[in-house]
Amino acid sequence: MYYLSTRGNQRLTAAEAITQGLARDGGLMTPEVFMKMSPSALDTMKDMSYPQRAVYVMSTFLDEFSTAELNDFAKKAYGPDKFDTPLVAPVCRVDDNTYCLELWHGPTCAFKDMALQMLPHLLTASLKKIGERKKVCILVATSGDTGKGALEGFKDVPQTKILVFYPKDGVSAVQELQMVTQEGENVGVCAVKGNFDDAQTGVKMLFSDEALREQLAKRRYFLSSANSINWGRVLPQIVYYVSAYCDLLKGEAIRPGDPVNVCVPTGNFGNILAAYYAKAMGVPIHKFICASNANNVLTEFIQTGVYDKNRPFYNTISPSMDILVSSNLERLLLALTMNPAEVAGYMADLAATGRYQVSEKVLKKLQSQFAAGFCDDEQTKAQIFKTWKEHGYLIDPHTAVAFHVLDEYRAKTGDMTPAIAVSTASPFKFCSAVLDALGIRDKKPGLDILDQLSEVTGCPIPAPLAGLRGKTPRFKTWVEKEDMVEQVLEMLN
Repeated sequence: MYYLSTRGNQRLTAAEAITQGLARDGGLMTPEVFMKMSPSALDTMKDMSYPQRAVYVMSTFLDEFSTAELNDFAKKAYGPDKFDTPLVAPVCRVDDNTYCLELWHGPTCAFKDMALQMLPHLLTASLKKIGERKKVCILVATSGDTGKGALEGFKDVPQTKILVFYPKDGVSAVQELQMVTQEGENVGVCAVKGNFDDAQTGVKMLFSDEALREQLAKRRYFLSSANSINWGRVLPQIVYYVSAYCDLLKGEAIRPGDPVNVCVPTGNFGNILAAYYAKAMGVPIHKFICASNANNVLTEFIQTGVYDKNRPFYNTISPSMDILVSSNLERLLLALTMNPAEVAGYMADLAATGRYQVSEKVLKKLQSQFAAGFCDDEQTKAQIFKTWKEHGYLIDPHTAVAFHVLDEYRAKTGDMTPAIAVSTASPFKFCSAVLDALGIRDKKPGLDILDQLSEVTGCPIPAPLAGLRGKTPRFKTWVEKEDMVEQVLEMLN
């Protein structure tokens, strides 16, 4: 199988696409075709383990990789030393037709582990397949969770160095502590003055910087990405939507062929895009419900067809969604238009003016499958409280956004199709906001707040977060966004 740039100027194999990360024309590498699974595939996978399901799904897109290789990768990525449940991504029943897909049982307690435990295996194998002898410098922009997930996944991986940029004062205290205490000889962490969009734009500019590329080549390095602009990040995310449907089948919550809705809290659009690709492969998803916080650029786009980042930026209690430039939306635009030149035009408009408007034809296609909503911080806190009091189920602020938007969607449309709400992080990563939502105003300092949330709710602290105690920060540097290139060169001296 080959991969094309969303802007039409590059065609690569899977190994080349994963190694390179971002297309040379600034586009995102995307499969030429999406193969449909056989009608019996979901029933076949029903009794498989999560690693087995991962191999079944991913092999469709990775014809350069043997089944034995993928089996080895999946066992290492999703084994008991990485995830605290053999289910890996369990589906929990909340009420009669609402289920929660928990994606935070991995080593960093966030959904990014689902892909970032697999990506290092795919990348290092890809390097060998294309005969690349240079080291890879992996650049990451993070709104909170990708950074730690990538650092943990690539820690001390041979032939790699990884540098993570995160927005200064734009992540939770626990998220920041997870990153700045990261172990490993090949890792680097740096704050950027500004918001996530500043960090993400800066990283994209580094990829298109020919002078930097030449300097790195002289040092025997080349650039790649662990952000969801890399196809090796998106592919493993498709697996958990297929797996969730299989789990509902196995538990007899649905029958074969029954439709489900999926509600995803999203900022960069990668997580919900993976659900869209799962449907393209044959999972009967009826509606994709895109849930945003106060940074509601995606909600407006889905409702109007106008993408406009020229708006106030809000730092919210769901910081991983504090994004105004949703990179992976470009891949959906290609799927809707089937025209790389049209996509390139939209992206040129975005770069020049900060906005673009899709055609009526594209908007109609978009709205036939997607719905969208958003909520502010007070509504997010109210949803955390409501879900805890009514169901005894503790959720983090990002998951709460999904529950709130799902409730609003149902009230507005009357669509009571069984729904999977995606839970992207442990509530213990956002103790202060969760305690606020539960009415606790006097909060303990530092990591003692983890114990406080556990005492209030009776929920256990995830081991990776409890293990932060006693760790000393290694990284204290911050830079202006214009100085990110110097930071890369300094790390690779």
